[in-house]
Amino acid sequence: MSETITFPDGFLWGTATAAHQVEGGNWNNDWWEWEHDPGSPTVDVSGDACDHLWRYPADIAVLADLGFGAYRFSLEWSRIEPEEGEFSTAALDHYRRMIAATLDHDLVPVVTFHHFTTPRWATADGGWESPATPERFARFCERATAHLGDVIGMACTINEPNVVAVMGYLLAHFPPGVSDGARYLRANEQMLRGHRLGYEAIKAGRGDFPTGMTLSMQEYDCEPGGEELMERSRHSSEDVFLDAARGDDFLGAQMYTRLRFGPDGLVGPPPGATTTIMGYEFRPESLEHCVRRAAELAAVPIYVTENGIAATDDAERVEYVTEALRGVRRCLDDGIDVRSYFYWSLLDNFEWSEGYGPTFGLIGIDRATQERHVRPSARWLGDIARSNMMRA
Repeated sequence: MSETITFPDGFLWGTATAAHQVEGGNWNNDWWEWEHDPGSPTVDVSGDACDHLWRYPADIAVLADLGFGAYRFSLEWSRIEPEEGEFSTAALDHYRRMIAATLDHDLVPVVTFHHFTTPRWATADGGWESPATPERFARFCERATAHLGDVIGMACTINEPNVVAVMGYLLAHFPPGVSDGARYLRANEQMLRGHRLGYEAIKAGRGDFPTGMTLSMQEYDCEPGGEELMERSRHSSEDVFLDAARGDDFLGAQMYTRLRFGPDGLVGPPPGATTTIMGYEFRPESLEHCVRRAAELAAVPIYVTENGIAATDDAERVEYVTEALRGVRRCLDDGIDVRSYFYWSLLDNFEWSEGYGPTFGLIGIDRATQERHVRPSARWLGDIARSNMMRA
């Protein structure tokens, strides 16, 4: 028997992208340099990506037509400040036009100021290990807010600062591609400073809109003997950031699966578990687990700013999101202040080190022609967004 699950008035439904993953031609940042390094584990180069730099008006129109109420996208710092202290008014005007397009379609523009990419001139001078980078990021936030703040709906300072630190400085899968515990902790510390200084710069600037960070969260689990390692990992990669979010306007919680630890480290999904293209365990219930934990430790309103699945079978995408949304409803029933659900992603895109293989998008893209193909799951989720209810 089916049931109807409703969501509160004003609950925000959206999808998300990141500049480097969809715009194309972002050659002036650390990721472009990294993906062209023969020693990098990245399987593709971003190239033209989804050509969203130019095709954004049509993409945003489709998003609105589907029934969504918000669009989360990022500013490309290396376009806006191509050399230190040199700001491009033309680039800022481009993002102002993007915001205008969302507003013209009655979408809330949710602007992320840093989504994984850092200008080459900043990484050449120490990157996120350097105390100078948070200061430089705050200056960028100040300048961008002065140009855009009157039209921003919500702002995210840094997308998943914990991922930038752990993947770049501990696991060597992101730039700068090192594996060094001390350097990882330094980067973690500077990412925390970057969020705080960026938050203060944005809040002091033009406009008045909610601001917070987004954090990659996992459901953590362990086998016997893995408890200490699990807790140590969770403390540095989640807890310090959740603590830093206290007093912000919100926390953007982002989650996809769970991590399992044994005495010697990660052990992967349990035997027989269903996995996704990314190798993740298929575990939509992780969303509920992480929302509850985020609300408890950060003690601020929670926006789900990313959740989704890379799937070749669109029915699997619907199944995953259905179960994830059931978990959101249970959180709401228990009085947890959850205010949104943003699906990742609007488009199939450049999935960082995994290249173009993983298909997270509600909209598929023909890599040869850039032709868009709206998947049935997009219309299904758009109908939920339009009606603010789900029949499951």
